[in-house]
Amino acid sequence: MNLSWGKCEGDEWCPFLTVNLDHPHLRYLEGVYIIWHGGQTPWTVYVGQGAIAERLRCHRLEREILQYSYLGLFVTWASVDSASRNGVERFLSDALKPKAGSRAPNVPPIPVNLPW
Repeated sequence: MNLSWGKCEGDEWCPFLTVNLDHPHLRYLEGVYIIWHGGQTPWTVYVGQGAIAERLRCHRLEREILQYSYLGLFVTWASVDSASRNGVERFLSDALKPKAGSRAPNVPPIPVNLPW
């Protein structure tokens, strides 16, 4: 499955803490998302799914994610239909090994292109 990963204006990765979650593009978007940190060795912090803006709004309050904010947190997302979402999240979790959130759906992975 080929996903179109979201970026911010200027084709830049979106800063997790300041991306406008009320932007019309995100308002009703559902799919999968990846939160990662910069730093000398960038690493995936969290992989999730659902209503993108709503889920990211909740994650902005989670210590487990915010502990990496000093490294610079970024986020990207992709629209995925509800029937495929669990498999895509499973693939992304297996491939990216996020530091937070140990839950990945117990379903066969659906391979997708990574955002980078």
